[in-house]
Amino acid sequence: MGANTSHISDLSENKNLQNLIGTESISENDPFWNQLISFTFTSPTNSADAKLLEEAIIPLAKILIENNPRTGNFGALVRIFLSRTKELKISTECQDQLFIWQAHNALFMIRCLLKVFISQMTEEDLHLQFSYQQREPGTCTSDTEDLLEEMMCNLVHLIIDVPLLDITYSILFEAVTTLLILLSYQLFHKEILRDSVIYKFLIQGRCLPLTSRLVKTLLYNFIRQEKCPPPPTHIFEPQTDGGGLFYGLASGVASGLWTVFTLGGAGSKPTPDQEPHLPLSNQSLLLLLVLANLTDMLDSPNPFRQAIMSFKNTQDTSSIPTSHPHTFQINFNSLYTALCDQQKSDQATLLLYTLLHQNTNIRTYMLSRTDMENLVMPILEILYHVEDRNSHHVYMALIILLILTEDDSFNRSIHEVVLKNITWYSERALTEISLGSLLILVVIRTIQFNMTRTRDKYLHTNCLAALANMSAQFRSLHQYAAQRIISLFALLSKKHNKVLEQATQSLRGPFGTEDNSSLPDYAQDLNVIEEVIRMMLEIINSCLANSLHHNPNLVYALLYKRELFEQFRTHPSFQDIMQNLDMVIGFFSGRLEQAGSDLSVERVQEVIKQGAVALPKDRLKKFPELKFKYVEEDQPEEFFIPYVWSLVFNSGVGLYWAPQGIELFSMDSG
Repeated sequence: MGANTSHISDLSENKNLQNLIGTESISENDPFWNQLISFTFTSPTNSADAKLLEEAIIPLAKILIENNPRTGNFGALVRIFLSRTKELKISTECQDQLFIWQAHNALFMIRCLLKVFISQMTEEDLHLQFSYQQREPGTCTSDTEDLLEEMMCNLVHLIIDVPLLDITYSILFEAVTTLLILLSYQLFHKEILRDSVIYKFLIQGRCLPLTSRLVKTLLYNFIRQEKCPPPPTHIFEPQTDGGGLFYGLASGVASGLWTVFTLGGAGSKPTPDQEPHLPLSNQSLLLLLVLANLTDMLDSPNPFRQAIMSFKNTQDTSSIPTSHPHTFQINFNSLYTALCDQQKSDQATLLLYTLLHQNTNIRTYMLSRTDMENLVMPILEILYHVEDRNSHHVYMALIILLILTEDDSFNRSIHEVVLKNITWYSERALTEISLGSLLILVVIRTIQFNMTRTRDKYLHTNCLAALANMSAQFRSLHQYAAQRIISLFALLSKKHNKVLEQATQSLRGPFGTEDNSSLPDYAQDLNVIEEVIRMMLEIINSCLANSLHHNPNLVYALLYKRELFEQFRTHPSFQDIMQNLDMVIGFFSGRLEQAGSDLSVERVQEVIKQGAVALPKDRLKKFPELKFKYVEEDQPEEFFIPYVWSLVFNSGVGLYWAPQGIELFSMDSG
């Protein structure tokens, strides 16, 4: 093929590209197309390389936009691609790499041009670019087919029908990426798009019957985690018998466009952090999340969301009919394993949240697993490293915990799982601890981090709700977990006193005006802190009322810091709940006094264990069971659509968008 390496700067002088974007129509039967799409290329795998490529393509694409209404050459390129893909499945079965190679190259060119088109024109104008055809005397054209819709259906068919092999990896990646690009109009609009030609083709058009197969394939792409095969430099080397058509065609046009781009390929080896080794898996997951979060259209609910809500386990043999039109079956065990392995990425955590929240089959399956620690531990690690994560990733991890803690069997079973030597937990060496106690430690740490840094009420609420859901099932709490529960209460108490003092001082100060709007909002701060204190007291009370005899370490910590609770005994907001704590503290204090002075820690714990059996539980006031359920807020798309697109923007493989053109979110929101 020759050892020449083309550079991006050569694109503007390239004769074939000049003909494509020029003023002359090129017939679809012209040998030119074979020359144009016969080149060897390694796609950019990072945004820096993608930026260089796009900057070189923009001036060429602008000329094509100007000339295409007369030449129809862009439509001709699309039809060349469509003709190459018609036999793609057969080509794959026959290992006909030439066909796949050319189809890939045509699609790559279309994808690069579309990327620029979308940043330069409205969706309606883009649709028109597909409708222009060459104007030659005697040419008979048919307007019955919409070329944009046909291309989109073709891409979906390609993704679901062509098997994933080394020789098809690149074209499958391009098909997924091109669909992402087509949907990327949302990036250039501040408001959420609800009416779109492209959405309509997916939600109402010829693509609709393919919905469940597309969702299933994208999920399997994520599950399989296939690595990108090495660049196929050997495919077009001369054959020993002198070549033949296969090599002759390739070598005859090798210098026609690019030989090998110096983009994350032969010319410059990217560093490991630049090159994602699972591009198809990553891109498929991003496309799946974008599709799942498309808004419903009038009379057409989002079919991708319906598919995600309703799919079942391949092991599920029940014959119960489903009312969902797009249901399918998938191997839940494989999906569970992939989700456990991939939680370091925002998008995998968002997928886990989506499945747990929307698909009851998945939720039931996950909660029945006997190895829940494989899923919970990565989620706890996200929360533990809260300062290194963006706020959305932390929210998703926390809401996943909240959804899991809605289930009582989960809350019981996590205290039965014993973990050894948690390496990422650095505050203290934890040689042996239950998953339940570790969960409590991490959630409390998240609350404390939030109190000192972000002061986010939403985060507080969800952390406390998860602890509250678990509280009645606390079992054999680790002494450190019990200490941290009381330490958190001590921190809240200190903060309460400080705010109370500030509020008192500000009220004594001279106002000089009737307008109180300039006053610091201490009342609001005080209200929030008192809500949190109340919640903490309810959590402690719930544990004491339901499982005191299982938690001597909590009683010990409570007695050790009993003076903390004195000030709240007569406080009108806490009086009722304090009666129970008072009774427990009083009962055990009396038992310890009877046991004598200068007791060892072991003796104190022994007295507590004996007292737990003797405590008259009927004297404890009954309170409603603490149960919180996660409910999405109204118009969840206002949160999720910008979030999903920020993930595409930041972690789409080989994709780059100029930040100044993005309207959907601010650049620091991801």
